[in-house]
Amino acid sequence: MTRTTTARTAGVTFLVYIAVSIAGMVLFGRATGGDGIAEKLASVAQHVTDMGVVVALAFLGCVAALVLAVTLYSLTRAQDPDIAMLALTFRVAEGVISAISITGTLGLLWLATATKANAPDAAAVHVLGAHLLRADMALSGSFFAVGSMLFCYLLLRGRMIPTVLAWLGVIASLLLVVALPLQLAGFLSGPITSLIWLPMIVFEVAFALWLLARGVGPPARTQEA
Repeated sequence: MTRTTTARTAGVTFLVYIAVSIAGMVLFGRATGGDGIAEKLASVAQHVTDMGVVVALAFLGCVAALVLAVTLYSLTRAQDPDIAMLALTFRVAEGVISAISITGTLGLLWLATATKANAPDAAAVHVLGAHLLRADMALSGSFFAVGSMLFCYLLLRGRMIPTVLAWLGVIASLLLVVALPLQLAGFLSGPITSLIWLPMIVFEVAFALWLLARGVGPPARTQEA
């Protein structure tokens, strides 16, 4: 693909990725509503269709993550191929981890809809339900954050997009690089775990629109050569 086509592909994929991620979280939250594990599982049993859509959206998100890994690598490798490859690796790991997590959603759906003859005892259901309902987005998000930070660093160093936009990407990524491992370790919880994503959403929407409208310029390293 040409550089322009690659940039536009990345721009469209960014918007798709954001849309399916937000839609999936909203549907999952609606399907797992309730105070206790039993109520949440009962809610899942009543929202089988929603859970099926969540699985489909999660798969699309994995595909989008891999497409972004390749397209962003293609756009930034001329600036520094080693860092670009490292960033690609982190984004691929993000997609793979997200794909593996789909089995957890399917397991939750099975647990909620299993018949009494096939379901485990109540204590086991409670333990499994608590395990499958845990928030594990911080794991894949941590790999996403590092990959995003490296790609944004290359975009900034190569002056391929406006400096303000590139700095926003670096800062938003760095915030997640610090916060998500803390969340994963249990040191960070509550509403702040959602608020830390706002700068990244703003950056990705603005970056996607810029890619669609203007693409990316040649890296500074190529210009100097």
